[in-house]
Amino acid sequence: MTETAQFGSKKVPLAAKQALVNDVFQSVARRYDLMNDLMSFGLHRAWKDALVTAVNPPRATPFALLDIAGGTGDIALRILEAGGDQTHVTICDINPEMLAVGRERARLQGAEAMVTFAEANAEALPFADRSFDAATIAFGIRNVPRIERALAEAFRVLKIGGKFVCLEFSAVDVPALDRLYDFYSFNVIPALGRLVAGDAESYRYLVESIRRFPKPPAFAAMLRAAGFARVSYQTLSGGIVTLHSGWRL
Repeated sequence: MTETAQFGSKKVPLAAKQALVNDVFQSVARRYDLMNDLMSFGLHRAWKDALVTAVNPPRATPFALLDIAGGTGDIALRILEAGGDQTHVTICDINPEMLAVGRERARLQGAEAMVTFAEANAEALPFADRSFDAATIAFGIRNVPRIERALAEAFRVLKIGGKFVCLEFSAVDVPALDRLYDFYSFNVIPALGRLVAGDAESYRYLVESIRRFPKPPAFAAMLRAAGFARVSYQTLSGGIVTLHSGWRL
């Protein structure tokens, strides 16, 4: 029997999901960060600030961060701003279009020497064991076909004492807001995607993928199963997003 995976609301062959996800992000790469601003009314900036605070890069000692599925460089550049001059970020993304956006942003901000770009799959990271002090992924884990493999890889490349921080959309837990959020997600966001990025279907998939992602307690259990300790999560903005973390101890 062919193994399957969820691609939004559809079931597809597991082997086909990555190519479908790649097509989505190739289509939206140039407008990805602009759409994040529009879709979240700018709130994604506060959510990402919370992620940077959770990472807490040191200002006086060397610090190596791996940002998984971080092609556009948004998280990486925030970490560099918060950290010291010995902070280095490796951005890993499977999509070359997203990486091209990140390279251009790093060049414009004069951060090229502090960022390394790697085109690679989160399920098979091309880095040695215990290479990084921290690993992050923001709004990317739900697009990985085999989430368990990606978490195991993140654990593998972390140094002992390293921290994994994941920011992901979640389920709204405020009465009435949940219905409003559903209406906005399934009606307004695809229309906005058509208008701004010329692609409604990719944003329909992204909305559907949020609904299919495990609830916070279930994802926390997946982190523990991957080996992480002191696993915790914090819901933000009424449950629209959740900040997950765990340590390699």
